Amino acid sequence: MDDKHDAVSATPPIQSSRRRFLIQTVAVLPVAGSLAACDRVTDGTASASTDATAAAVADNHSATPYQPKFFKPDEWSVLQAAIDRLIPADAEGPGALELDVAAFIDKQMEGAFGHAATWYMQGPFHPDATPLAGYQSPMTPRDLYRTGITALDSYCRAHFGGKPFVQLSAAQQDALLHRMDTGEVKFEQTSAGHFIALLWQNTKEGYFSDPIHDGNKHAASWTMIGFPGTRADYLDWVAQPGKVYPLGPVTIEGNT
Repeated sequence: MDDKHDAVSATPPIQSSRRRFLIQTVAVLPVAGSLAACDRVTDGTASASTDATAAAVADNHSATPYQPKFFKPDEWSVLQAAIDRLIPADAEGPGALELDVAAFIDKQMEGAFGHAATWYMQGPFHPDATPLAGYQSPMTPRDLYRTGITALDSYCRAHFGGKPFVQLSAAQQDALLHRMDTGEVKFEQTSAGHFIALLWQNTKEGYFSDPIHDGNKHAASWTMIGFPGTRADYLDWVAQPGKVYPLGPVTIEGNT
């Protein structure tokens, strides 16, 4: 994630189903074999996805809670609540919380990406420019997260009877995130659209990253979509187009 990406152009499908989200997202993943795994309904696939989800949830409850290095306690609570609405757990697979996406984002803030160390950050900036023009803000990702979370909570307290974001109902949170994305919600301190775009982009990255980067715990999202990971030998499957790949994913560290 050290390279600049089109953070400001991402659009979170807040009201879309998980299946639609996966179909759109896995299209860019370099998967050998069929990606029809998203629509698999075989007993084996359902069991694998359920087992991966159960393992992630069980480990999440038994392990020592992750202690954020960048986000302050109040910011951490907002971040967790927001990613939980962007990719919630459901019958099809685990959510962003179970897969430690918040930890992934926190650690990215302490690296080159968070500091925009390799980005061109000189003006002039044109916030309304096409995404092809590149990143258009003097704020680093760290700055945008810090000001964006503060602005989000301030907006909530002003429009929801003094309640912060974490105290809103799931439906209220969903509606607010969607309105931020469509430009209906404006923040005074920073761009609500840029903030939700960055959050959505990083949430997807943490959800589908190799676990070596601290997201995608137990490679559970890979199991859910049938992504084989870093397996090196696919010769037996070259002549079997459309056949479901039966082996589980392998991470960069060689874990299965």
